[in-house]
Amino acid sequence: MKKLLSLSLAAVMAVGVVPVAHASEPGGCIKYGAAGAVGGHVANHHGVLGAMGGCVTGMYVRHRYRKESRAKAALYDKEHPGAKGTYAEKATAYDVEHSTQPGTMNPSNSAPQNNGPAPQGQPAPDATHM
Repeated sequence: MKKLLSLSLAAVMAVGVVPVAHASEPGGCIKYGAAGAVGGHVANHHGVLGAMGGCVTGMYVRHRYRKESRAKAALYDKEHPGAKGTYAEKATAYDVEHSTQPGTMNPSNSAPQNNGPAPQGQPAPDATHM
């Protein structure tokens, strides 16, 4: 009982320390940690270990998303000098202008295109082997 009470208290204190996340951002310690806890519980009652692994994974996913948003904001600043707004707003504007999806730097319809016939003696590039 003492262990359960101390774990509960630690969890409540940890929630107060975790930075506020925006709903539009993917991942996060709470969501991935909960999924990891369920997976760990199913895998031979290792819920705490699964929650810790899920939390680390969620923080990494959110870090990658924010890093890409900052890169998109920098590209937007190059195209629009003097633009005002946060990096998240600029990244969204970049996504709208360039038809990209959040989480990808390339346009969503980026299918390989064949621009004309292949030169003599060389086979045409095959899109299945890329």
